[in-house]
Amino acid sequence: MSVMNTFIPTLPVPGEFAGRRALVTGGSRGIGAALAQRLIDGGATVVASARSRTEDTPKDATFISGDIRTADGARRLVGEALGALGGLDILVNNAGAARVHFGEIPDEEWEDSLAINFLSAVRLTAAALPALKESPKAAVINVSTGVSANPPAPVMHYGAAKAALESWSKSLATQLSPAGIRVNTVVLGMMATPGGTELLETMAGAMGATAEQVYSSIPLGRAGDSRDAAEAIAFLLSDRAQWIAGSSLAVNGGA
Repeated sequence: MSVMNTFIPTLPVPGEFAGRRALVTGGSRGIGAALAQRLIDGGATVVASARSRTEDTPKDATFISGDIRTADGARRLVGEALGALGGLDILVNNAGAARVHFGEIPDEEWEDSLAINFLSAVRLTAAALPALKESPKAAVINVSTGVSANPPAPVMHYGAAKAALESWSKSLATQLSPAGIRVNTVVLGMMATPGGTELLETMAGAMGATAEQVYSSIPLGRAGDSRDAAEAIAFLLSDRAQWIAGSSLAVNGGA
């Protein structure tokens, strides 16, 4: 196997997030768990949230269970996170879900997709805004997907919700930048994560292909690792990106 096909771990900059307090949604596994651990390794205090903890949830993170599909759930999570952290410097809206529908997509599925993939970020950010305004280094990251640009029909509801997320994120960056709050979006390609792999296998199977065959089409020769996403997000959260706001960073292996 070539080096190009293997994730090469990198070392975090010591103390780059020292003293910073972070809330990461979808933080129990996959990208969220990798990012929570990356921030912890850099010195941050982290609350990871999801509906349930998994064996991949970082042990040094404070885990708060919650369902952020509703406005009340989003407000409750922010309140509990602020109680645990004492303030907030970093918000990562990473929670998301996609279910494949071959045929008509039910109305309730559209509503659920908008709630988890878009409105949860809007509501969490609104609830967290007073605390973020108190931080000298506030940053918000919204995690999206390349599917937003050209969604296949079976996941058009997912793509539409993420497209809304990206549009809102750019407007939010313009609104919040004068307050010193940096907002950026990370747009992910094909990821070898629990959710990403399951989705891809379902889609590929319907086309008579395998996930490996789809991954082989990626110019850099492999699917994304959760840590690829975590490193990109960590960069945008760090002081190295202090003059970056309103951007959409594609992390997709060149696809």
